[in-house]
Amino acid sequence: MERILEIVKDGEKENIEFKEFLTDYHLRDDRFQTLACQMNHRILMGRGKAVYVVGISDSGELKGITHERFNKTLQILKKIASEIDAEVRSVEKYKINGGIVGIVEISKTRPKEHIIVGTAGHVDHGKSTLVGCLISGNPDDGSGATSIYLDTLKHEIERGLSADLSYAVLSFQNEGAIKMKNPLNKNERALMVEKADKIVSFIDTVGHEPWLRTTIRGLLGQKIDYGLLVVAANDGVMRTTKEHLGILIAMDLPVIIAITKADMVGEERVEEVINEISKTLRSVGRIPYLVKEKEDARRVARILSRDIIVPIIETSAITLKGYDILEELLYRLPKRSFHRGDFLMYIDRIYRVSGVGTVVSGTIKSGEIRAGEEVYIGPFHDGSFRKVRVQSIEMHYYRIERACDGDIVGLAIKGARFDELRRGMVLTKKEIHPVYEFLAEVYIFNHPTRIKRGYEPVLHLETISETVVFEDIEKEYMMAGERGKVRMKFKYHPYYICKGQKFIFREGKSKGMGEVVKVLD
Repeated sequence: MERILEIVKDGEKENIEFKEFLTDYHLRDDRFQTLACQMNHRILMGRGKAVYVVGISDSGELKGITHERFNKTLQILKKIASEIDAEVRSVEKYKINGGIVGIVEISKTRPKEHIIVGTAGHVDHGKSTLVGCLISGNPDDGSGATSIYLDTLKHEIERGLSADLSYAVLSFQNEGAIKMKNPLNKNERALMVEKADKIVSFIDTVGHEPWLRTTIRGLLGQKIDYGLLVVAANDGVMRTTKEHLGILIAMDLPVIIAITKADMVGEERVEEVINEISKTLRSVGRIPYLVKEKEDARRVARILSRDIIVPIIETSAITLKGYDILEELLYRLPKRSFHRGDFLMYIDRIYRVSGVGTVVSGTIKSGEIRAGEEVYIGPFHDGSFRKVRVQSIEMHYYRIERACDGDIVGLAIKGARFDELRRGMVLTKKEIHPVYEFLAEVYIFNHPTRIKRGYEPVLHLETISETVVFEDIEKEYMMAGERGKVRMKFKYHPYYICKGQKFIFREGKSKGMGEVVKVLD
């Protein structure tokens, strides 16, 4: 009894949760996923163990519940734990107020949370430099030197502009970030993944407008948990800033804003930029929250994944101002979803590796995969799928035997040639059907004239980037600001898509978003 009174006195903590009771309502998919994310994060914060006190209100009042309710709650907690590869290790019961209050301990053998953050923002606002400083712990020299850790193509280095998606990893161990001496060293990156309790993978997108399609691919195709929008203090909010913010919000992603280059301007200018950002956020229904201390970061991390709060952090790559606060926020942020259904991965990149063969990379959307398993890959141009074997799996150059939803991985496969594959194909363990036509609910952001039947924009869905034809529109035509149902058809190849997936479509400067509402045979 003393233990439970001590826990109640201290109140809820990052690894301690108060629950009065759980019901079948909590098994509904959206609620269940939220609880799974919370449990996984509490286990991480408790360094392998989470404690649930059952039969107690959120405020700490010892209620006491019936045996039936307690057993039902325990059963649901076990299901949630199973979803995240954890288990109930111990249960203590106490009789209070004619009912039961219990302490349930849940743990993993080795907790490792993996969240994915996509960076976005206007060209030359310091996205790559920000990530480079975060992963290395080194200040920049004022010329964007740390961005070389992400801009590795010859023309990217020469021009100082990112032209393709880049990947970086920030590892945490015992609440502290592990800094890399040389982020370009593959062996060191692999070691960081092995040692980490928590991994943050960055997908650094492209700010230059001609490569907007690459940015959209990065934000839509990688199962991102959070968006990190970068705004330079000297330039402020640009048209591209608003466009990238619109994409992040359209994809229902929580957003973090980092004000960069604060050392280049005075405090008055920084205040102007904060006000400008705040005004932009309020115009799209978001609430700005200025994060100045680590405690602010801890507070906002608890609500960011399910709320309309947008934290704003002032940073400087020269002085590393604000980097400790951003690190604290990234460490505290929980994984937003678990999808342990059938294995599914959209192909983002294809490589021909000497001595290995064909390697495909991407983010696992759902389920898990193990080295040695057979999977289907496709659809090929004729709509067919083929069985291939997964020879090996790597995550940030670290060889692993098993990967699950949310992991960014490279799979070495046997049974398909490099030149047969294309971005947008999928890997799956069960036979699925390719799609040419589908029905979607769309919203037009901007378009200079009317959109009619026969309109042919490029659609971006997951890693798919393909021309579609508006075969039929429920209205005679659509204009900017309008919403409606459209029957669409892929023009060149079939793909695998399913109900509920969101997408962006664009043609020149015309853009819109949509959601698949029905797949048509």
